[in-house]
Amino acid sequence: MSIRLPAQDGGYRLHRPCTDPLAPLVCGPARSRRFYAAAHVVADPLAACAAGPAGPAVDWEATLAFRHRLWAQGLGVAEAMDTAQRGMGLDWPAAAELIRRSAAEARAVGGRIVCGAGTDQLAPGGGHALPEITAAYEEQLAHVEDCGAGAVLMASRALAAAARGPEDYLEVYGRLLRQSAGPVVLHWLGPVFDPELAGYWGNTDLDAATEVFLKVIADCPEKVDGIKVSLLDAEREKDIRRRLPPGVRCYTGDDHHYPELIAGEGAGEPGSDALLGVFDPLAPLAARAGLALDRDDPSGFRELLDPTVALARHLFAPPTRYYKTGVVLLAWLAGYQEHFTMLGGLQSARPLPHLASAYEQADLLGLFPDPELAEDRMRRLLAVYGVAS
Repeated sequence: MSIRLPAQDGGYRLHRPCTDPLAPLVCGPARSRRFYAAAHVVADPLAACAAGPAGPAVDWEATLAFRHRLWAQGLGVAEAMDTAQRGMGLDWPAAAELIRRSAAEARAVGGRIVCGAGTDQLAPGGGHALPEITAAYEEQLAHVEDCGAGAVLMASRALAAAARGPEDYLEVYGRLLRQSAGPVVLHWLGPVFDPELAGYWGNTDLDAATEVFLKVIADCPEKVDGIKVSLLDAEREKDIRRRLPPGVRCYTGDDHHYPELIAGEGAGEPGSDALLGVFDPLAPLAARAGLALDRDDPSGFRELLDPTVALARHLFAPPTRYYKTGVVLLAWLAGYQEHFTMLGGLQSARPLPHLASAYEQADLLGLFPDPELAEDRMRRLLAVYGVAS
């Protein structure tokens, strides 16, 4: 059997589907690293493109079932983050409900969970004063903590627009850290993921921005569980990691260089933990890689994850913020949801050849539990576009 796939150059290529997919895996969390998968949401296909007064339509049953799959493989869930279309289809009321439901499910199964707290209840477009931005952060932080989850302080578009310089970031984040109930994760999301976050920490110069970021941590290290760095700059992440106070973790958010950043460089250069959107589709391989590190088998870890980088770089290709489209496509092809529909119609954000390549690369990695189902669904998608397979 083979399937004819459209290529980037306008032609076609034949792909022979996998006949040896990864076997199901149920395991506990890795001991040597903390692995969080930033999880996508499953839309209600009957209402996903028309939010209406009730907000975005989420299929709660399918969304929570996917999180249970992640927990069953020993991964933690990073909830209501960028991968869940936060700020790109998922508004704050829906995110708040998602956090409440997911936190309850995590408690029921003993799963690890952290949830994003930001300022996206504020109207877009800027013009918000610092006290208003701080209050918005406080509202969301309180909600996450009241639900019993760890908090990730997400980068704020409102703060990026309002801040006059580094001192405003120090003021806002300092206040939030001082009042948080427990240690939080600080998230530095670069403009490659969200252009509205350019100049975060009060500087367009990344060296200067790094110094402000590190000062926020140094001023209150006991309230910082870790940092998530999403800059797609491996050397900068390594430099920041070396300079963190003792006990503060570095959760890599680099979906291009994660194998080397997690593995580290020997005893003198411990690796990063991980909080990654790409671990949503790569969960079966990420879980196995974590177990390899537990066995003190860095070579086995790299053998599992290095071959996944090509798929990750493809999914996160510019415009990087549309990586969610490929993530949801792969969940549908894998049989984890019954449709390829996204909040706000974001399933249309990538062209067909991009989707075809994502299918092909994921299939070669053995990521589809039922390759015949994945092939059939890919054929149906091609037919919708008028392409004979």
